[in-house]
Amino acid sequence: MNGILLVDKPAGWTSNDVVQKLRGILHERRVGHAGTLDPMATGLLTVFVGRATRAVAFAEGDRKRYEAAFRPGLVTDTQDITGTPLREAVPVSAGELARSESFRGALQSFVGEQKQIPPMYSAVKVNGQRLYQIARRGGSIEREPRDITIFGLRMTGFTETDILLDVACSKGTYIRTLCHDLGEKLGCGGCLSALRRTEAGRFRVEEARTLGQIQEGDFTLLPVDSLFADYPAYRVNSREEKRIRNGGGFHTQLADGFWRLYSAGEDGACGEEQFLALGRAEQGELHIIKSFFEV
Repeated sequence: MNGILLVDKPAGWTSNDVVQKLRGILHERRVGHAGTLDPMATGLLTVFVGRATRAVAFAEGDRKRYEAAFRPGLVTDTQDITGTPLREAVPVSAGELARSESFRGALQSFVGEQKQIPPMYSAVKVNGQRLYQIARRGGSIEREPRDITIFGLRMTGFTETDILLDVACSKGTYIRTLCHDLGEKLGCGGCLSALRRTEAGRFRVEEARTLGQIQEGDFTLLPVDSLFADYPAYRVNSREEKRIRNGGGFHTQLADGFWRLYSAGEDGACGEEQFLALGRAEQGELHIIKSFFEV
């Protein structure tokens, strides 16, 4: 069993909980995920099964998209509604704030490349310790700002208490920190009250299956090469395939860049190809970045 499984993660589960559950359902120990979701979050978790786990690192850098709910007036230690309030909540009408020029201006100020300080309640390691371990002991330490990019940030609606946002962002972006910083900029404070991941790279939550559906066998494993579909394909000859299977590259006339490398099978028929590796051509040499065939 090898491939990519798109899971619609339920609230209350950690990403690791999902992986452990899937190991039992699929009877496969090689299961990993790309892009951790907090327990309160729902939505798309990209899971890799079998030899496809070799591709996890290539998916972790993909841009993400979220549906988020921003609750103005409430500031917590975790920067979301699961945390302990740090000060008395400020009464704020979400509707009035959402319609204001100041809110629209504040949203736009967060679009683009910027620095973001990761929250204390996060899995980021500092001096060998997870920040959340320090936070749970009541501690707080200085954190280095990280480079992130907000590609798009817009309001999609509001409720009595929350303003609904659509966020497209880079790897490493904390949406709860974005909500916290938005509240600070507005002067009323704020936190994240709900979060759902809708996109990760080329994958969409509409394609995902719940754990219940997967347990009933209602799922499809996507081929691992679908992760690299933007790169051109090349079907190697027998000599080149032997080099790949021995861990080496070969001379080539391919254009510089990344390539999906396939075996065409003994009869050379394209319908019999097997995805062998991701390679990179550079100045007449093809170098293997990662192989995906079974040894």
